[in-house]
Amino acid sequence: MNSTSESLLAAVSGRGAHDAANLLEQASSEDAAKVLQQLNPMIAQQVLEEMEESTRTITLTFAPKDKAKQWISNRDHPEDSVGWLMEPPVGVFSPTMSVRDTIEEVRKQAKKAFITYGYVTDDKQKLLGLLVMRDLMLADPDTKLADVMLRDPFTLDPDLELTDAMKIVVNKHYPVYPVCSKQGVLLGLVRGQSLFEARAIEISAQAGTMVGVEKEERLSTPIMRSLRFRHPWLQINLLTCFVAAAVVGFFQGTLDRLVLLAVFLPVLAGQSGNTGCQALAVALRGLTLGDLKSGDERKLVFKEGLLGLYNGMLVGISAGLGMWAYARMSHNPNPWTLAGVVWIAMTFSCVVSGLSGALIPLLLRKIGADPATASSIFLTTATDVISMGTFLGLATLLVP
Repeated sequence: MNSTSESLLAAVSGRGAHDAANLLEQASSEDAAKVLQQLNPMIAQQVLEEMEESTRTITLTFAPKDKAKQWISNRDHPEDSVGWLMEPPVGVFSPTMSVRDTIEEVRKQAKKAFITYGYVTDDKQKLLGLLVMRDLMLADPDTKLADVMLRDPFTLDPDLELTDAMKIVVNKHYPVYPVCSKQGVLLGLVRGQSLFEARAIEISAQAGTMVGVEKEERLSTPIMRSLRFRHPWLQINLLTCFVAAAVVGFFQGTLDRLVLLAVFLPVLAGQSGNTGCQALAVALRGLTLGDLKSGDERKLVFKEGLLGLYNGMLVGISAGLGMWAYARMSHNPNPWTLAGVVWIAMTFSCVVSGLSGALIPLLLRKIGADPATASSIFLTTATDVISMGTFLGLATLLVP
């Protein structure tokens, strides 16, 4: 890379795909092609998708033919799949080649590409076996590859989602994974480092998506583009706040009669919200890392509901004592009743919050949405409405 392309790479690194594409479109197609080759394959594929069709076509002509062909074929697979991480196959040999000829060929190819394993394919590019360099070097020079290769090697499906792929390979630690079609044809290679880099980017974006910050946004994203990313979710959040406000408004008469209740509204909302966030974090972690297996959803929901019950009862005792003391200081004639209302409301709210924290990401996944997408906004609405509604409703019924 020349100094221009190195500066361009530094400018592109850390930016979202849209912003990176804009920068590369302003540069020469030759420099843009050099920069794309240095990026994580997933990022490079996303940047190419954001480019204008004409600019993308010209840029591809400046990339190595095998790389350009691979990028084009990768577009046939779903975004965020293994297919978008594929690099061109290297170190591909015939089963009839001798070890001697293969070693000589590896020496030639190693000058242009980094070869970790060798791949043995037939004349239709169907993967027959894998070559480990140590076995190759120690074998008799006249031995055919068919007698040296490891048969039935582990492969990945190009349409497999990256999250699912990471769950499968997390305990294998292979440096490179061959990617094959359902017919066994070798389509490309995925490096383990590239796979986990792509997942790290996804996981790092999760905290932002919980509150409506898009994965695309970076520190360098222009302010107006950030505004377009964030503002719609803030409007949705405002609407959900109106729902919580409507619940409080419904019990305005009770608040006018028992003004001290207003002091404990944020206490209940905050405590139940924290309970829900804990459950949400555990659920999202389980979905992301693959800990939550199919059929375990009921177990997760039951556990979080039970934890909410226990935590709510214990925290409710402290909150109830606080209400009792405050009611005595305010000369309210029903301090024990108010303390009981706080305890019941806190317990019930924490149970519902725990259930909501577990159910919201599960429901989002079931309808095909990202489990982390604005989940915190939906959770806050549920916890606020339940905690305030329960507290004020019980006070209306039980406190004279």
